Amino acid sequence: MATAEQIKALLKSHADHDDQRFYSIALQVAAKEARKGHHKLASELKETIERSQKSTKSLTVAPSKLTPLAQHPKGDLKGLLELTHSIARKNELVLSSEVSERLDKVLLEQRQKSRLAQFGLSPRRKLLFTGSPGTGKTLSAAVLASELKLPLYTIVLDNLITRFMGETAAKLRLIFDHIKQTRAVYLFDEFDAIGTQRGATNDVGEIRRVLNSFLMFVEQDTSESIILAATNHPELLDKALYRRFDDIIQFEKPGQTQIKQLIENRLSAFETGSLSWEEITQAACGLSSADVTRACEDAAKEAVLHHDAQITTAMIIKALQRRQNGKQ
Repeated sequence: MATAEQIKALLKSHADHDDQRFYSIALQVAAKEARKGHHKLASELKETIERSQKSTKSLTVAPSKLTPLAQHPKGDLKGLLELTHSIARKNELVLSSEVSERLDKVLLEQRQKSRLAQFGLSPRRKLLFTGSPGTGKTLSAAVLASELKLPLYTIVLDNLITRFMGETAAKLRLIFDHIKQTRAVYLFDEFDAIGTQRGATNDVGEIRRVLNSFLMFVEQDTSESIILAATNHPELLDKALYRRFDDIIQFEKPGQTQIKQLIENRLSAFETGSLSWEEITQAACGLSSADVTRACEDAAKEAVLHHDAQITTAMIIKALQRRQNGKQ
């Protein structure tokens, strides 16, 4: 039968008048019984749930259960969370086809979460983004928030981590309480600051306690918020973290196709038909998406201020080379 956690969740959802979550958990119980071979019981449970759903039309969210209006954090949360109402759109992202498809899958599942709930399924919402700086991790978080019409909260790690024993874990609990109360996208950027492997040579006791707290909170979280962790150094993360995430998406530096698209997007106000794309993409090889975009801006400024807004291959290559030299 239902586990103790499922029984508690059923009672809580009933007390909160959260019919959608109540039926979702009930369907999970039915699915569990089916896996045990208790097909008659599972079928009876499923039929009862479906009849109740049809009679009450409970999958339609009542106005009183709408997501609370996001507000700038106050009190103890002030300084821990930064609120952004993102206006980034998906067409601004220039990513590999694999990463783009996986983000599309997250968006689709979130938009169809009520349909998934009818079958006891939950959408992906705990995500780990890995990859070099400037490859689109933070922008992707903003796009997910914008596409889903959700606020974006960024966790301020400088204010989260303190040297006082237990204080950081207490702050982390406040953040996860907010995650539960206010549906939004929550970004833990530079996540390796708290996700470092336990037992590492530079391990600090307080950081280890913070990691243990994070593991517990993220595993227990049953909210409808999207939790994103982003890191430039996945090799530093504790292995126990990986199984807490629904999906791990690796961002790569742009290839030639993505480089051309980035440049065309950023220089859409200029005539680019005569540019030598082979030379340009070779010059940009190894740069991040952010570096390519900044190089385009540098070339565009030079064209506007000194060349009557006529941009050339040489200008772009010169700007790209400056970025390459800055990486050395």
